Amino acid sequence: MTVHRETIRADLLLLLASLIWGVAFVAQQNAAKSLDAVSIMAIRFLMGAAILAPLIIVRRARGLNMSSPGALLWSGGIFAGLAMLLAAYLQQKGIESTTASSAGFITGLYVLFVPLIGLLFGHRVGWSAWLGVTLATVGLYLLSVSAELHMSRGDVLVLGCAVIWAIHVLIIGRYAPRCDPIELAAVQFLVTGTAAAMFMMRDGLPEWSHVSSAWMSLVYLGALAVAVAFTLQVVGQRTAPPTHAAILLSMESPFAAIAGALLISERLSGREYCGCALMLAGILVSQLLGRKAAKNSAQTNVSL
Repeated sequence: MTVHRETIRADLLLLLASLIWGVAFVAQQNAAKSLDAVSIMAIRFLMGAAILAPLIIVRRARGLNMSSPGALLWSGGIFAGLAMLLAAYLQQKGIESTTASSAGFITGLYVLFVPLIGLLFGHRVGWSAWLGVTLATVGLYLLSVSAELHMSRGDVLVLGCAVIWAIHVLIIGRYAPRCDPIELAAVQFLVTGTAAAMFMMRDGLPEWSHVSSAWMSLVYLGALAVAVAFTLQVVGQRTAPPTHAAILLSMESPFAAIAGALLISERLSGREYCGCALMLAGILVSQLLGRKAAKNSAQTNVSL
């Protein structure tokens, strides 16, 4: 497989993950009608870990797993899992007092926080990525902030979640190339789910009637949003730089808006549709200009 094909494959995996997460905002809002935030987190992340466990056993038996030092796998999984725990909690609490569309838009602000935080760790970011980030951020502004510059309490909580998700993207970007992606994903799910379950049991187990009433949302959140989408993120970030990955993953924001409009009748204004268009433009600019710059640089190096 050529480098170009690997890049396209990674981009498609990250976009698929963002699509699944976009719809997940609706599922989170529906689940919050029956369960508290910690219970939702415990159920969905432990479900995700349980789904990946048989796959890991089969891959190991067939020698398909990418061997990595146990300490490296567990350190990456613990760091990513703790970041995921805090981000998911802030997101779930925030979505209880804001719309699914707004939560999706504000969460996507990690597209701006990833390169800013990455600079502290010496990450280099090309001009095309910054241009893409700028367009995407303006789009997110049009999507999430009212003309009166008002943000609800839920919006503020989700904004905090966006900062932590940016840190999570950087952690995955650091460990994914050096660890088996399926096992790294499973460890982070296990860490997040176990920690959430401990808090859940401290406050008492949720009633079964509440769990059963939200079963469809919980299955979507556990099987697709966790087991599938977060694993796709890890696999995609094995080759995609963190800033580039963040721009692609931020497409969960317009996907959340579309899901909200189709599934729970949350309507978008002309301003919000303009924001979606700017986000898409940011992704295209980052992709097309970034590849052109890389190609020109490679040709220059060859000529020298």
